Amino acid sequence: MMELNELKPAIGAVKNRKRIGRGPGSGHGKTATKGHKGQKARSGGSVKAGFEGGQMPMQRRLPKRGFTPLTRREYAVVNVGLLDAFEAGSMVDVAALQSAGLIGSVKDGVKVLADGELTKPLKVIAHKFSVKAKEKIEAAGGSVEELEL
Repeated sequence: MMELNELKPAIGAVKNRKRIGRGPGSGHGKTATKGHKGQKARSGGSVKAGFEGGQMPMQRRLPKRGFTPLTRREYAVVNVGLLDAFEAGSMVDVAALQSAGLIGSVKDGVKVLADGELTKPLKVIAHKFSVKAKEKIEAAGGSVEELEL
């Protein structure tokens, strides 16, 4: 029977690290795997990301475009067809949608969209509804309640 103190990694699984600059016998002495001369062979020498040798860099040659509006809201989206998974007459709110795994994290609220069909009457509580989603929920005999943001 094997003991815990006898455990070893598989043969070939563990390699020795490359000890650079430790003499010619190591195979990595002299230039220490940096080649001969040049900026990248020097101490502290390397070019920063995006540096193009002094030529005007790409991010400065291209124009700036657009902006991100500070008032934009990001909704977690759920389609009406997915709400059919709930039992008839049940109340579907943010917590119910999250526990059912239909939405992930909610940043600014939940919006219900109209893709799919709904066959059961449900009371749906969310922050936003598309016009068609409202119609489909009410056509199935359910009700809609909008939360304040």
